[in-house]
Amino acid sequence: MDCPYQEHCGGCLFRTMTFEEYRQAKIERVKKILSGLQSRDYRFGEPFFMGDGHRRRASLNFKYQKGKLRFGFNQKQSNEIVNLDKCLLLSDVLNESITSIRELLTELCQVKIPLRKKNKIIGSQSIQSGDIWLTEAENGVDVVLETETELVLEHRLIISEYGQSHNNIIRISYRRKTAEHAETILEKAKPYVLMGGIEVFIPAGTFLQAGKASEKAMINQVMKYVGETQGKIADLFCGVGTFSYPLSTNKNNQITAIDSAESLLEGFQQSVNRNMISNIKIKNKNLFKYPLDEKELSEFDIIVFDPPRAGAEAQVTKIASAPKKPSKLISISCNPHSFVRDANILINGGYTLQEIVLIDQFTYSNHSELVALFTK
Repeated sequence: MDCPYQEHCGGCLFRTMTFEEYRQAKIERVKKILSGLQSRDYRFGEPFFMGDGHRRRASLNFKYQKGKLRFGFNQKQSNEIVNLDKCLLLSDVLNESITSIRELLTELCQVKIPLRKKNKIIGSQSIQSGDIWLTEAENGVDVVLETETELVLEHRLIISEYGQSHNNIIRISYRRKTAEHAETILEKAKPYVLMGGIEVFIPAGTFLQAGKASEKAMINQVMKYVGETQGKIADLFCGVGTFSYPLSTNKNNQITAIDSAESLLEGFQQSVNRNMISNIKIKNKNLFKYPLDEKELSEFDIIVFDPPRAGAEAQVTKIASAPKKPSKLISISCNPHSFVRDANILINGGYTLQEIVLIDQFTYSNHSELVALFTK
């Protein structure tokens, strides 16, 4: 589908191709990277491609200069912003929010904040740039405003009035930097998503898979690989519990979910408690610095791991050298290059790579997700 912004926007590098051309090019690109694997006997499963209109989260940039607001994504290889009204990648719910959020940002940027020195006003400043993080929850849109400028009372009143007059916006938060905890300005309802049929409240600006369809595809693949095997399962780099919740529906499973992101784990624990899920235990541990050791690994029948782009080199090295290994490993990777490195460590450690499936949730981009099964 043609996009009016595709010549300039950096979000869709390959939209000039037909979807079938893009699909084949991505498969070939991933297979070329996978040629670095030390095993050639694995199956390359049927890929999943998400397509347009399914993205449930997005980060957009804004800049206010000379009384005009630019709001959208960056141009290709540039910090300049492509001023957009909608994005074909995004869900209808998020696209419907863009126009009103543009109006909100314009009003916020027009607020003059007095600059004082020794009780004298020496000038003024205003919000000039920042980011807007949008997440489509099951019950509405969660918005995070990120800007270096501190909000004053007038900003907060504008945000509150905006939120109250737009039914689809259920929470608006503010932070100065991405790594900081977001302060809630307005919350009409706690945003939640469904995981394994369970309502899971999400922190502001939390990481979720880009689309519900791609998340479902990943979960289905993980559950297929688990199959009839049950018992003690480690969910490493668990985040908000994307895989722990569906795994917990089999009451014969005991899941240990491990991550180092405190805010995510806090919300995860609250959801587990609220839904009275007795077979998920949550641990806070930095698996890059302190991977599970031989004794800890010996307790598990299955390990599911979904690390950041850097991969899980330290942890897979421990797994490969462990005298008592889990019977199944299920890898979810957002970086085929680090996947190849980690997979080769496991293959050299005695695991067989059975299958790899490509999950394409960042349509028309270079990014690819993989789900893979290793058996002892």
